[in-house]
Amino acid sequence: MTLERDQHGSAHSRTPSGTATRGETVPPVPTATTAARKTAVDVAALLERGRTLATPVLRAAVDRLAPPMDTVAAYHFGWIDAQGNPTEGDGGKAVRPALAVLSAEVAGARPEVGVPGAVAVELVHNFSLLHDDLMDGDEQRRHRDTVWKVHGPAQAILVGDALFALAGEVLLELGTAEAARATRRLTTATRALIDGQAQDISYEHRDRVSVEECLEMEGNKTGALLACASSVGAVLGGADDPTADALERYGYHLGLAFQAIDDLLGIWGDPVSTGKQTWSDLRQRKKSLPVVAALAAGGPASERLGEMLAADAKSSDIENFSEEEFAARAALIEEAGGRAWTAEEARRQHTIALDALNAVDMPEQVRDRFTALADFVVVRKR
Repeated sequence: MTLERDQHGSAHSRTPSGTATRGETVPPVPTATTAARKTAVDVAALLERGRTLATPVLRAAVDRLAPPMDTVAAYHFGWIDAQGNPTEGDGGKAVRPALAVLSAEVAGARPEVGVPGAVAVELVHNFSLLHDDLMDGDEQRRHRDTVWKVHGPAQAILVGDALFALAGEVLLELGTAEAARATRRLTTATRALIDGQAQDISYEHRDRVSVEECLEMEGNKTGALLACASSVGAVLGGADDPTADALERYGYHLGLAFQAIDDLLGIWGDPVSTGKQTWSDLRQRKKSLPVVAALAAGGPASERLGEMLAADAKSSDIENFSEEEFAARAALIEEAGGRAWTAEEARRQHTIALDALNAVDMPEQVRDRFTALADFVVVRKR
């Protein structure tokens, strides 16, 4: 069996005429949309604008931390190396800051108006990364050792907590009604993010997770904060709630598309690009979308995969599995259709995200930039 969707987009099973097999071409994620192609939006420039505007304020916020937390945070953000020397490290894709400053323009404000929101969202995002790396046992992020690996688990926890507290400070010290509205949306998104991480951890110890449960988890873990990033600048610029809500819908579904691509990269991504181990999500027993979709599909490959993963859940030796053993699991996921289904889900969520923009009155140039950023999210390799 394979998964299809009803008219409301819900996933369910049906008997197909055929399923994806190992070696078949998996449908690609979306290419650039017509609007983005026509306007030739420079996505790299958009990302750099967000990074350039947000980084000085982000650095100033981190400088408030007591030693050694300020140094540990600086290492995490890629500003220094493990010895404390300045470095030009990889600070991440900067999608969230780009969205935050862009959303300010929806309200007719200057991009700079969205900077406190961009910084607050980045602080929350990195709070989650510090804790997630420790909980997941990830030793590498952005091609270097994670904070807990270098500075120890206690510092990873403390610095994560401190970044979370800073996020609220950065917004509330503006002292405006708009800042209070933005803070409420950020705290709601943060609670959802934490719910998603809790769900993610609990799913690792279950034999089966439904597609609906997986999408709910990923909507919490990734969609909620991208939703906030997509609206926070507009809120700070004075946009009304219906406008902010529509931008949040864009960001939420963009987050689901983003996570679907992450799930593909977590199994089949090139470690040189992703900065993580081969078969990263399989090593952590993650019930990501390709895995869940493959298990729900039915058929010989799905059944064999289920048997393997059930045995893996009881094994304490998974870290010693060979590359061939992980490759065999990945091949079964692909054969059962999990890889193709997830690529299609990324396309579907991308479309829903762009449709949400139709409810917002904004300059066409701004709309085209939102479109281009959505395209970027689903064609990336890391």
